Amino acid sequence: MGRLDGKVVLVTGAGQGIGLGIALAAAAEGASIVAAGRTLEKVEKAADEIRARGVKALAVQCDVRRRDEVDACVLATLTEFGRLDGLVNNAQMVALGPVLEITEKAALRTWESGFLGSLWFMQAAHPALKESKGAVVNLGTGSALRNDLPGFALYAGTKEMIRTLTRMAALEWGNDGIRVNACIPNGMSPGLDMWSQFAPQEFDDFVSTIPLGRVGRLEEDVGRAVAFLLSEDAAYVTGSTLMADGGQAYLR
Repeated sequence: MGRLDGKVVLVTGAGQGIGLGIALAAAAEGASIVAAGRTLEKVEKAADEIRARGVKALAVQCDVRRRDEVDACVLATLTEFGRLDGLVNNAQMVALGPVLEITEKAALRTWESGFLGSLWFMQAAHPALKESKGAVVNLGTGSALRNDLPGFALYAGTKEMIRTLTRMAALEWGNDGIRVNACIPNGMSPGLDMWSQFAPQEFDDFVSTIPLGRVGRLEEDVGRAVAFLLSEDAAYVTGSTLMADGGQAYLR
């Protein structure tokens, strides 16, 4: 008996990294999964991996920056499964660099894929989530809570706007029975894995700032935290941010 048996969960950016870890953790709890992402081959591979867990999965190609594709993704979910119980907004393009070097192109890509993509999905999913009394989990970043990471203004600022959106939606949607929370993860994403290989000393220094002494596992650490927020175990939790970062942001 899983905590998400009979539920349908849509995860954006599910083709790899943290998104895939979340999708696998939700699948392990019994949920049917909609794996959405820009690259069809990646989400189809993810869907195959999810089905191997014994649950149903649907792969949907979707660029979260395009409202028409977001609407189509939610419609495909409802057509396939007839319901939607959980939405995880994980997709996000990342642009790093000093404030004076932020370009219009980078700003738009980051803003559109992060804040607007999350907003579009929340709006599109709202009717189905209201019917199911479902839950939303938006992903934040610990870089927005630290004062030693220059170059993260655009990415961290966008993620903090998503956390503000999370709190406001939790306030406005409480009467609809929809819970809206955020999770700040620290997981071994493809980007972190690449960093560990090409700049091992920098990566080791990064790991040394994590009180628990390691980077989180994608499914077991980050994914299970998000699955908790989606489940009835968190039925009285809304408008909150769950830190799944090994204590890095607040305890270092």
